[in-house]
Amino acid sequence: MERVVEILREILEVPSPTGYTKDVLTHIERMLNEAGIKTYYTNKGALIATNHPEPELVIAGHVDTLGAMVKGILPEGHLSFTSIGGLVLPTFEGEYCTIITRSGKRYRGTLLLKNPSAHVNKEVRKKERKEEDMYIRLDAEVEKKEDTEDLGIRPGDFIAFDPKFEYVNGFVKAHFLDDKASVAAMIDLMLDLGPETLENLPVAFFFSPYEEVGHGGSSGYPTSTKELLVVDMGVVGKGVVGRETAVSIAAKDATGPYDYEMSTKLIELAEKKNIPYVVDIFPYYGSDGSAALRAGWDFRVALIGPGVHASHGMERTHIKGILATKELLKAYIEEKFGV
Repeated sequence: MERVVEILREILEVPSPTGYTKDVLTHIERMLNEAGIKTYYTNKGALIATNHPEPELVIAGHVDTLGAMVKGILPEGHLSFTSIGGLVLPTFEGEYCTIITRSGKRYRGTLLLKNPSAHVNKEVRKKERKEEDMYIRLDAEVEKKEDTEDLGIRPGDFIAFDPKFEYVNGFVKAHFLDDKASVAAMIDLMLDLGPETLENLPVAFFFSPYEEVGHGGSSGYPTSTKELLVVDMGVVGKGVVGRETAVSIAAKDATGPYDYEMSTKLIELAEKKNIPYVVDIFPYYGSDGSAALRAGWDFRVALIGPGVHASHGMERTHIKGILATKELLKAYIEEKFGV
């Protein structure tokens, strides 16, 4: 298995729904520190990796994923929930999950439609999948609310769904490739560059913990930043031209156009280096770059990322798309700083 895919598998296996990203950031921090790459945290909890004192280019990806939170305990002891981010509930129906309590205990469960047995509910196939009509079946011997409370489960506890990673014929299938496929490409590139090269490159890598709820990229950048290159999933589906085997260069998303000069340079480099790419427009999409611009940061912003099919559901990408993203990042750094 290619190193970048192994990195991706590792970080996918660490639960990180938005608001509970400390474990995956610690995992990334340890991996980079062992390779001689320095890291520090922003006040809001983003992880920044750089060996240069005044980075001008920041490359940003987000480690937070979709998930859920315990909303309440039902009379029979199972759990109601509220979504974190844009879960496509029909896709997550039947998925296994882990409930993480504030005291650190972990319990297993399954997301189901209420009264899910087809042998007693003739409407089970027709019922719309909505939060109020679904619940988390807790894998514990509970019969009433008090039984679950005795386990230490409370409203506000996080619910992390299993990633279901599989690597087959070059394809990576899993939940949460948005955006851990991009993060894996960033980490793999840093390991290739190494600590000595990074000391001479005014580049920082920014791992955002709140992108899925819209404000991850709104703060925390080094004051020396002049450009932000966001690495987030490229959309694959009807009405767009993205491919799983290519890197997408976003010209525009729902918040508006990305920087013309940066995007043009990325296109030119992809052409020059024979990197498989598409230029695309994402109609229902925002990014950490969008959040940074709305927050008033005075730097240029562009966005690229591997093509991901079935976003916010059972996602899939390809090793070719991940490596194309990594190679375009490398080409941009080399062009900009003469490596």
